[in-house]
Amino acid sequence: MSTQKQKSFSTKINLQILVFFRRYPAMPYLLKWLFISSLVGICVGSASAEFLRSLDWVTNYRENHVWLITFLPIAGLTVGLLYYYLGKDIEPGNNILIDTINNPKEIIPFRMAPFVYIGTMATHLFGGSAGREGTALQMAGAIADQFSKPFHLTESERKILIISSIAAGFGSVFGTPLAGAIFGLEVFLIGRLKYDAIFPAFASAIIADLVTKMWNTSHTHYHIDSIPEISVLNLIYTIVAGIAFGLCAATFSKTIHFASSIFKSKIKFPPFRPFVGGVIVALAVWAMGTTKYIGLGIPTIVESFTQQWPPYDFALKMAFTILTLAAGFKGGEVTPLFFIGAVLGNALSNFIPLPMGLLAGMGFVAVFAGATNTPLACSVMAIELFGSDCGVYVAIACVVAYLLSGHNSIYGKQMIGEPKHNRFINYQGKNMNNL
Repeated sequence: MSTQKQKSFSTKINLQILVFFRRYPAMPYLLKWLFISSLVGICVGSASAEFLRSLDWVTNYRENHVWLITFLPIAGLTVGLLYYYLGKDIEPGNNILIDTINNPKEIIPFRMAPFVYIGTMATHLFGGSAGREGTALQMAGAIADQFSKPFHLTESERKILIISSIAAGFGSVFGTPLAGAIFGLEVFLIGRLKYDAIFPAFASAIIADLVTKMWNTSHTHYHIDSIPEISVLNLIYTIVAGIAFGLCAATFSKTIHFASSIFKSKIKFPPFRPFVGGVIVALAVWAMGTTKYIGLGIPTIVESFTQQWPPYDFALKMAFTILTLAAGFKGGEVTPLFFIGAVLGNALSNFIPLPMGLLAGMGFVAVFAGATNTPLACSVMAIELFGSDCGVYVAIACVVAYLLSGHNSIYGKQMIGEPKHNRFINYQGKNMNNL
């Protein structure tokens, strides 16, 4: 082929590509974000798989060597010193991710990922009461934000990247990619969704979940045995339960911030806070003679769907979790909120004539919805975990809990895009730290 023919052929191809992109203007956006989302999903999914395996190992090791709880104060002091001298800028944790979406500044330091991983492993190995969502999100955000410079992302694109990382971290650590995507879109701005991030969020969450499963990482399975027919009376019972879940969520959010302020005001040297908190938690565990209220509490959550628990279990788990996290230990609030909500629903079955499993499932997601202001994500999460038959019940419980929890949140940097109702119209544009 002559040089002139080659040029002519190349020109035709370029014209066809140009026509194609003019006809389908979304294609460059889709191709670009599919590539970036794939990288995010692969990296975050692999990190989540390793994190979940490590978490299972330290949990089993602690349960087989209960004497390790004695060293919880030392573990807290060590992690506190690590963050005080090397990680002051990453101490706010999940709030950095939310703040970066609302007001992007410096690239999130990569060391946030190994620091929160180490801190969370120490918390669980030595007997703190914490979750895993906070760690997964922080690892995901720290990993994903490193792509901002190589891909020359604009400020708006960087917001989309962090949303995608949150979706990937949440979706992969819980095995709920659809809920993870919606959580990423919903969590940073109450009452509004960022629709230009919808494709990257879903793509990142789904790919991350697939990658986590490819590493042969298992997730906990839950089952609701009985779901009654929808009736007016059953829906009234659901609303009553939702009110209880919302009040529980508000209590948790307010108390954890209050306890954190007490630790900060009374103990000026930050590394001493987890040391003191560790002493209190360890003594409480030894005094009660049970490890039921520390760690993730997955066995209790699973059994709450079929076995009656004491009605005060949710309050004890709340107390242990608030002490652990307010003192400065690393981890997350979400799995403890699952525990609190499921056991509270279990207790409500003594008074509300709905099946125990259904109330436990409703509480599982509704308390979480109220504490994070993410009713859509939590409703979808319930459907992914428990099946679609419970959809109407869990959606009502999540929405009622969301409304009843008020403008409270476990995330202080969460912004109010649209108030929950007209009474709070003056709160629009403010974050939770200013309320």
